[in-house]
Amino acid sequence: MKYRYKQYSPGIIRPVIPIEIIYKNTAVPYEVLIDSGADMNIFDAQLVEILALDLTSGKSARVAGITGMEERYFLHTLDLKVGGHLLKNVEVGFLSNIGQYGYGVVGQKGFFDRFVVRFDFQKEEIELTLRE
Repeated sequence: MKYRYKQYSPGIIRPVIPIEIIYKNTAVPYEVLIDSGADMNIFDAQLVEILALDLTSGKSARVAGITGMEERYFLHTLDLKVGGHLLKNVEVGFLSNIGQYGYGVVGQKGFFDRFVVRFDFQKEEIELTLRE
């Protein structure tokens, strides 16, 4: 599967792609930044209302970004659909303050372990190949 980098302003492009988050009978379209430096998937905590999840029923953990400030998030297991491929039982952390960026983050555990990811910045293209 190939995706184009998304342009945010002149000279600013990012590897952001559309996915679907699926829990029980609810599917929510969402955009995610493919981040090779992220350990795991982190999505906006506001999505739990739409998905009918109890945020704090998930396992509590902490994350620190490049600023070094720690924040608490809650882990839940659900399904993701990426380019028509259903990924079952993916662990996702829901974090309250990530919504300000307009997208979530997919990282090593739950994304890079399921896809071979190739970035081509010059062509502004991302290629995903599902692992067998």
